[in-house]
Amino acid sequence: MGNQWALILGASSGFGGACSRALARAGYNICGIHLDLKQTLPMAKEVIADVEAAGVKALFINMNAADEGRRQKALDKLDEELKSTDPRAYVHVMLHSLAFGTLLPFIAEKPEDAISPTQMDMTLNVMGHSLVYWVQDLVRRGMLTRGSRVFSMTSAGSHRVFVGYGTVSAAKATLESHTRQLALELGPQGILVNCLQAGVTITPALRRIPNSDILISEALQRNPGGRLTRPEDVATALVTLCNPDLTWISGTILKVDGGEDNV
Repeated sequence: MGNQWALILGASSGFGGACSRALARAGYNICGIHLDLKQTLPMAKEVIADVEAAGVKALFINMNAADEGRRQKALDKLDEELKSTDPRAYVHVMLHSLAFGTLLPFIAEKPEDAISPTQMDMTLNVMGHSLVYWVQDLVRRGMLTRGSRVFSMTSAGSHRVFVGYGTVSAAKATLESHTRQLALELGPQGILVNCLQAGVTITPALRRIPNSDILISEALQRNPGGRLTRPEDVATALVTLCNPDLTWISGTILKVDGGEDNV
């Protein structure tokens, strides 16, 4: 598997960090895209160390994943690394796990306290539309091929309401729609595209949601398994779905939540 790479968007924490570690243990080289400042950079360094400890390559790039110019430069670096590893190397797995957006209400007493068009567009671009742009460039460069798998990360928030989550909910619904469309258009090329819906999971992104403690409490009461979802649950599911014998699952939302969203 030395010629197989996984591209993880949002690789330094949460689902992206757990999946980077799990895929590295499964033998995949990891290209991790992350956006970290000085105070959060140690998390990225921990993931890099764990990936390298698994005996695979770690190419991590600290950047804004929604910046087109930086995306092209990052893909140039990855393409160069692929060719130096093996002329046949390609991106076997791509995971879109970006969690960066605005958590403001749609309606507020003061106009400045409500979400603006710029903030709305930014959130949907980062957490939704950027999936399409990354996949477009990978396909155009020949870095995705038959057998490649693309995964996006959604949540029950795509169809449930919660104060302050409206814009992220719209982004998640958009992400699910994009996943289905990509699966349709890439199906003839043998590229599988699916969306993983995690249950409520304690991650840095969750802690930024207003009143996240309420979400956690409700999930604990609702989940048939009696616990929250863990990043490792999602990572295990993703690695399993990368089994080359699984070739007929595409264009769907796969729940990794212990049945939480059914209650």
